[in-house]
Amino acid sequence: MRSTVIVFSNNGMGSAPQELSNTLITNYLKLLAEEQQVPQTLLFYAEGIKLVCEESPVIGYLQQIELKGAKLIVCKTCLNFFGLSAQQVVGQAGTMADILTLQLEAKKVINV
Repeated sequence: MRSTVIVFSNNGMGSAPQELSNTLITNYLKLLAEEQQVPQTLLFYAEGIKLVCEESPVIGYLQQIELKGAKLIVCKTCLNFFGLSAQQVVGQAGTMADILTLQLEAKKVINV
């Protein structure tokens, strides 16, 4: 699992109504946080960057995952586009080149 990258490009999970999408991503990240091993990297871009910002319902789970050793990389361009740079709570801002490199080096990429 250490060579796995999980990509979050939505503010939630899937293309369901927002309430269901929020419930699904909360359950997913809660279960992931409870795992002994976590993926090498979680990538956040497009609407997915909202998951790492203030008022996100999943910040606590993302903090737990990060404490277990996963890297959380957040698209700097997306943070700037949405005006959320100052509201990022977890992870580190990265470039699209960083995201591409991590995807290419991963043995498995999962899109949530």
